[in-house]
Amino acid sequence: MSADTTTTAEKAARPLVIEVAGKISVPVVTAAGAAAGTVEIDPADFAKEGKISRQLMHDVVLMYLANQRAGTHHTLRRGEVAGSTKKLFRQKGTGNARAGTKRTNKRKGGGTAKGPKPRDYEYHLPKKAVRAATRMAVLSKFADGEAVIVDDLGITAPKTKTVVSLLKAVKLGKKVTKKGDEAVETDVTLADGSVLIGTDKLDPNVYKSARNIPGVEVLPAAEFNCYTVLKQKRLVLTRAALDALTAKKVESKTKA
Repeated sequence: MSADTTTTAEKAARPLVIEVAGKISVPVVTAAGAAAGTVEIDPADFAKEGKISRQLMHDVVLMYLANQRAGTHHTLRRGEVAGSTKKLFRQKGTGNARAGTKRTNKRKGGGTAKGPKPRDYEYHLPKKAVRAATRMAVLSKFADGEAVIVDDLGITAPKTKTVVSLLKAVKLGKKVTKKGDEAVETDVTLADGSVLIGTDKLDPNVYKSARNIPGVEVLPAAEFNCYTVLKQKRLVLTRAALDALTAKKVESKTKA
């Protein structure tokens, strides 16, 4: 894996809408990390005509982050700080620069000029747009080769070691690192980056097994949001979670 050397100008020139053509082959692994075939993903199951809108995902992520802000910031204006409103000394005759009250924002201990006050940053985009952005984010993980399907995690009791073993067992490729004058080739695994593990339903055993691992997050597929999917470098889905995501799309088509 090489570092991203894309310049800001090149990133800005990328198309705002990316069309994913043809079915995507996603690798399937067992809980032990062994290859177990592939799954064909139809882009149309996750986005209309298989199109990913970078602008829509950006807008939804901004909305999500804005809604996390507490908005409790508060500064004191000159009328709120302690101190007299009396003029410090007379206007003329002292040889000093003229000065008014000590509560002015120009003096130490004075008020803040136009400082922040408590406010609510919350706003909401249409629900359909938010749901579409989430599914586009999942599709982008498939299209970029950053998703893996697990047959069955098989976690029957909370045990962190089980999840750690799985993350270390799934190999994604090779990377070359320098050790002195020597170039050493090592395997890249899921444990080398942040991971979002998607389950079909809330699974306490999986959650408790992974919650102490840095960079690993566990969510049921129904609770995915665009920000969380994009934030984690890799996406790991169980077969049941993938079926749930696909079935949800088919159900919405039937209702329409």
